[in-house]
Amino acid sequence: MQTRTIGIVITIIGAIMLLYNSFNYVTTEKIVDIGPIQINKEVNHPIKWSPIAGIVLVAGGIILILKSNKQSN
Repeated sequence: MQTRTIGIVITIIGAIMLLYNSFNYVTTEKIVDIGPIQINKEVNHPIKWSPIAGIVLVAGGIILILKSNKQSN
């Protein structure tokens, strides 16, 4: 992949990380299983990250884009 393409992808990922600071996914855990009787519990698993990570990715992507522009000139 070209440096410019990698820079664009990293910038987009960083912008998404700035807009969405976390997300959750849900799993189902079996609590009781006695013959035909089943009791399940839904458990939320939050995944969070710092907005600083998004800022670093956006800045790094912009640097890669600018660097590729200077090399092509």
